[in-house]
This record gives sequence, structure tokens and C-alpha cells, in this order.
Amino acid sequence: MTPAFSVCVYCGSRPGASPEFAKTAQVVGTWIGQHGGQLVYGGGNSGLMGEVARATLKAGGRVVGIIPKALLEKEWALDDCTELHVVETMHERKRMMAERADAFIALPGGIGTFEELFEVWTWRQLGYHDKPVGLLNAQGYYDGLLSFMDATVKSEFLTDWQMQLLQIGTDPRALLQRLVQDAGLTPAPHLSQI
Repeated sequence: MTPAFSVCVYCGSRPGASPEFAKTAQVVGTWIGQHGGQLVYGGGNSGLMGEVARATLKAGGRVVGIIPKALLEKEWALDDCTELHVVETMHERKRMMAERADAFIALPGGIGTFEELFEVWTWRQLGYHDKPVGLLNAQGYYDGLLSFMDATVKSEFLTDWQMQLLQIGTDPRALLQRLVQDAGLTPAPHLSQI
């Protein structure tokens, strides 16, 4: 069955200090699966990456994992992925993730998550794609970054228009719904409503 939409999720390969981060990742994966969607992600089994992937599968969604050979052992790739692609480089991984997605969302994570978010956001403002990009500020994790970006706008290194290209939310379900709709797609009804 063809998925109703594909969401690329960027998030940590570590669980983070709070169990709430894992719960948020599970909510994201469950929503994707329950609404007939497909998760596109970095292919890892650990941390928030593993949580979002397992939750998507458990809720009936498809999972496309894309992992470079060099990270295969470090991240212990999730063998249960619907599709698991092992690629040569990080550049190939990110390109394939972007191509397979209708929308992007960043959950809490580290430098890899930051880099992926900023790259896909940069691509959007340059016109390389017109897919929606979201930032999930779970448990206030990104408060400091958002404050810094506000200072960047005030210093005129970032414009209001560029900031508007990044959809920011604290409710994972509402943000996912908005991203999928902004991609011009319609999530399937929640499984409990079918």
C-alpha cells in the first residue's frame, strides 16, 4: 500500500536526559503510523531514532531507514525497517532522505540533528525544495536556540521571512498535521476512526 505521506524525522541517536524525550518520539512515530504515513529517518536503532521508528512500525506505518556503512555498527541499524538502505556517505544519506520525504521535522538531538535541520531549512530558503520544515520544541529543548535565532533576526543576519519557513511547535500531533497539510497531502483518518 502506498503511504499517504512521508515525513523525514531528524532526532538524537541518544535518549537524552529526560524520559519525556522518548515519549515525544513515540508520539511522533505513532501519529505517522496511525495516519497511513511513512517515516524516513537515519536508520538507527538507538536513542530517539529507535523510539520513533519502532513506534511507527507498531502503529502500522512504513519505515525507511538510510544509514551510511560507517555508522552501521555505531548506531546498530534497525533491522525491522520496511526498507533499510546502506549508503556510502553522509551526503548520500541526506540526499536520499530529502528525496524520499514530503516534509521534515526535527526533534531533540545533537549536532547531527542541528546540521540536518539547518541544511534542509537552508535548501528551502534557496528554493532547492518547497517542502515544509518543522522544529518540535519538546519540553522546551530548543528554547535557547530559538532565543538565539530571535537575536539573529534583530541583528539582521536572518530575516522574518526565513524564520517563517521554519514551522515551530510544541504539540507533536498538531505540528505533524500542519506539516503534512502544508505539503499538500491529507493524512489518512486515525485508525480508531476507520
